[in-house]
Amino acid sequence: MWVNFFFKRLLIAIPTLIAISIIIFTVLALAPGDPLGEFASNPAITAEVRENIRKSFGLDQPGYIRYFKWAAAFLGGDMGYSFNSRSPVSDLLWQRLSTTFLVVGTAYFLGLLIAFPLGIISAVKRYSLTDQIITTIAFLGFSIPPFFTGLLFIIIFSVQLGWLPFIFNSTLQVTDFHSLIAQIQQSIMPITVLALYHAAILMRFIRSAVLEELNQDYVTTAFAKGLNKFSVIKNHVLRNALIPVVTLIALDIPSIFTGALVTEQIFRVPGIGALLIESIYRSDTPVVMAITFIYGILIVLFSLIADLIYAVLDPRIIND
Repeated sequence: MWVNFFFKRLLIAIPTLIAISIIIFTVLALAPGDPLGEFASNPAITAEVRENIRKSFGLDQPGYIRYFKWAAAFLGGDMGYSFNSRSPVSDLLWQRLSTTFLVVGTAYFLGLLIAFPLGIISAVKRYSLTDQIITTIAFLGFSIPPFFTGLLFIIIFSVQLGWLPFIFNSTLQVTDFHSLIAQIQQSIMPITVLALYHAAILMRFIRSAVLEELNQDYVTTAFAKGLNKFSVIKNHVLRNALIPVVTLIALDIPSIFTGALVTEQIFRVPGIGALLIESIYRSDTPVVMAITFIYGILIVLFSLIADLIYAVLDPRIIND
């Protein structure tokens, strides 16, 4: 039964990925801007040379042929070459991935560590002073956009106090204790800004999920049987409340790969998000195609994982 459930979800995922790749490829092919526009403004490059370069990238071929060639190469692990850096797209992604995981991955993990206990406490102590304080902080967290929080942090901690650097040094290598401290110092602000934002959103979602379960009849029955509050919440409420939360977290995790587009730009963090924005500006379609399609793959993959976890938490789903 589990095998059938898994293969049903997998059969849905494959055509979904094909459709996503076609849509992204078509949008990029129809987008304005010449990927080789910089050659046109360079007087040292003749029209004949420009045409040869265009042919070498396959840009003279019809769109459907370019799509099939791209799809075949991608399945073989080849993401193509960047029009601007003339280097393999996979190399560019690997160069940026470690920084993105360090900043965005750590921020999301911290956000989870903050959101779970505060969200549960806020729901259990609803309408109390503690609940109001947590709820107010959560509202502030997701009402204020990260770019504003980032600028505020830069003004306070970099400009006024001079405690932290406001530009991320991408050339810094951690080789000793001092360089480790420098790495931590330059990571504090972008990680904190993102962690607060993620924590605020997750906290409100967890609070709502736990509150909904606390109002169910089975919770009233459990209390009537003499079970203490901790036991009811741990053994009954959290299990059911976690189902929608797990889905939200599973769908959020792929965003770690694409980085934080605005926050990376504000702090000059050389991550995947900054690479995506630079590539869009320069019409570097192989890089944009690779990042957006990998993001699509991760969304579909983690949706599949969320379905499986969902089925573990509530096996009745398999029979539906």
